[in-house]
Amino acid sequence: MGGDYAPGEIVAGALAAQREHGVRILLTGPAARLRQVLGGLGAIDEIQIVPAEDNLAMDEGALASLRRPRSSVAVACQLVRRGEAAAVVSAGSTGGIVATSRLRLRSLPGVERPGLAVVLPTRPARTVLIDAGATADPKPEMLVQFGQLGVAYAQTALGAPAPRVGLLTIGSEPGKGNKFTRRAHELLASDPPHGALPLSFAGNVEGGDLLAGEVDVIVTDGFTGNVALKTLEGSIRFAAGELRAAITGTRTARVGAFLQRKGLRDLSARLDSESYGGAVLLGLGGTVVIAHGASTARAVTSACQLAADLARGQITEKITQRLGPGRSGARGGHFLRRPLFRRAGLPPPISLSHGRSTAGSQRPGTRRHRRVVRPGVR
Repeated sequence: MGGDYAPGEIVAGALAAQREHGVRILLTGPAARLRQVLGGLGAIDEIQIVPAEDNLAMDEGALASLRRPRSSVAVACQLVRRGEAAAVVSAGSTGGIVATSRLRLRSLPGVERPGLAVVLPTRPARTVLIDAGATADPKPEMLVQFGQLGVAYAQTALGAPAPRVGLLTIGSEPGKGNKFTRRAHELLASDPPHGALPLSFAGNVEGGDLLAGEVDVIVTDGFTGNVALKTLEGSIRFAAGELRAAITGTRTARVGAFLQRKGLRDLSARLDSESYGGAVLLGLGGTVVIAHGASTARAVTSACQLAADLARGQITEKITQRLGPGRSGARGGHFLRRPLFRRAGLPPPISLSHGRSTAGSQRPGTRRHRRVVRPGVR
């Protein structure tokens, strides 16, 4: 139900992911409306619907996770938490998705805040930028954790065998930057704490090197990362528009573009944001992919493929291993008391051994005290 073109484009993209790529899809949202959209696509019985009558609006932020506990995103997160789904995909409000996911899926052991990872179109290999907006003002220690999250993502999604990590700041020298980045540099260059696996830290990276491909993972705070990402997106759109105008302005230019059509197609494909799937929220007890709010059906299909690939690659388990082999991923507690499929009269479609709650039964005569988890998005 999230996105500028929801639910039509979202459902169409999800249907294409299931039909063309074998990704099994569950749709969460108002059942009657979703059935109407599926009927218009000739797929009334192809995708299973899990009812959720509430949803997050695109202009809602972190507090929406508390105001709307039965939203479509919250229900999707609960499916993952119960092991009835493998990943969440949404094109809704980033702040609302991050807060809801943190509340429902909880952070992995050793992760203070999740990081939002995006892939930059660098050559020869792609580069991961983390954090791109989940935590605007983290502590320096969190950037070390972002480095671990980014390395696990680069290994799983991009196939990088030994990812190199860089710190985004205003100069390449170790002493450049403010107190925050200088302290983060010291921590990244030191041995990791709590038995975590070591990082291959390559030093500082400047803004002009974001697309240079010199490192595999670039870590920064969410405020700086989000500004850098949107600056790159605007710059690429501007450059693409200018290039299009230049190669179609004259007959000679059009002939030259025809002769270079293969290279231009390759460039267009590499810069096409809809082929990347979206940003991935890392560090939680489940895979969450946040597609762009203006996603079309093709972008949603890519997001579903990315989520499925990360789930198959066991990205959550790899992050846990990187942060420390002695840490346990067991978590307890639910925000819904009865299984969603039992309430809807539907059989559970997916059975996974991971992601299930380990909470024990409540003894008679005792009261259950629920811990309040406050959203961390500001």
